[in-house]
Amino acid sequence: QDMTEKELLKMELDQLKKEVKNERQMVSKTGKEIKEYIESMSGEDPLLKGVPEDKNPFKEKGGCTIS
Repeated sequence: QDMTEKELLKMELDQLKKEVKNERQMVSKTGKEIKEYIESMSGEDPLLKGVPEDKNPFKEKGGCTIS
């Protein structure tokens, strides 16, 4: 891109102004909350549970026979 150094610095400053407004929390607290959420939703996770054959959009529709 053809941006001047001043324009790049202005973009960086704008980004930092946005980031400073974000509420920050301790990893020890949020990590526990994320772990609890993941464990509570694991029963519905198709990567862990699998997808039922009748609802699998990628299931082969039919076979091919060569005679």
